[in-house]
Amino acid sequence: MPWKHTNDPYKIWLSEIILQQTRVEQGISYYERLVERFPSVEQLALAPEDEVMKYWEGLGYYSRARNLHAAAKQIFFDRDGVFPSTYTELLQLKGVGKYTAAAISSFAFNLPHAVIDGNVLRLLARYFGVKDLSDSTVGQRVFIKLADDLLDKSDPGDYNQAIMNYGALICKPISPNCLICDLHKKCFAYTHGLIKNLPVKRKKKKLRIRWFNYLVLENKTHLILRKRIAEDIWKGLYEFPLIETDNRCTATQLETLFRKKNIFQEDNVGVIETSKIIKHKLTHQCICTQFLHINLPFDSNYLKEGYLKVKKDDINNLPFPKVIENYLEHLLY
Repeated sequence: MPWKHTNDPYKIWLSEIILQQTRVEQGISYYERLVERFPSVEQLALAPEDEVMKYWEGLGYYSRARNLHAAAKQIFFDRDGVFPSTYTELLQLKGVGKYTAAAISSFAFNLPHAVIDGNVLRLLARYFGVKDLSDSTVGQRVFIKLADDLLDKSDPGDYNQAIMNYGALICKPISPNCLICDLHKKCFAYTHGLIKNLPVKRKKKKLRIRWFNYLVLENKTHLILRKRIAEDIWKGLYEFPLIETDNRCTATQLETLFRKKNIFQEDNVGVIETSKIIKHKLTHQCICTQFLHINLPFDSNYLKEGYLKVKKDDINNLPFPKVIENYLEHLLY
């Protein structure tokens, strides 16, 4: 992991934000691309938002990229480019919580702050038999006290890295390597047969099903797009004109819906091709997507406020949700 060989707080911060909700194997390539393009906090701060989002494209949880960009601006404009060097100062950065602040302060500055990621929490819960909900207020207090009491304050950086790696490699979520674990003889979960029961988590939320019907309007050189600006998934990314419905609709039903919502004013508008349903799963949502090609002339009244006429040659410079990025590859190539 390339970020393990540096004490540069900028690079450590970048890696920590990437690794939130991202597997290490996937994160490495993104880290290397971002460091190459934005080698300093100044270059990240001064970059256009669309470019930052484009480099983040495919990692998901796009609020991380927006917060990363906002925090880089905080550092560059409000702190004269000087990266925060204390836990308290780090917490002032957009998108930096207690875990990230502890990680940066211990790895970059060797300050005595215990890091509690999912791997550490799982190890502590199993070894000490913590049965409080891991994401409850009471549970968080228990884990913070345990982690702080155990922290090697003379070498917090290496200690934090060691316990995180031990949780990731030995005390794994599924099929942990208990028999080669040096701690198993005193591990509460192992000795009481509770490996699968700890840590205790809340029941998963019911998956929300959403139906996204994208209208693909194109000619030989241009596409019609819009930028998502609402406080919802994929904010800051680009997409085709969208109609969201509660259930799956046929092409005929959607044509009727277009007119009811005054999307089109022309009488001759109709769907000429409909894609298969593509399911895109997020943490608590499943986006069922279909793409509909419309026979709409570009000189129509469709270009309402917020819609853009974009050259196909410029599409590769814009960030899209993964499901649209995949469709564009099929559409354009």
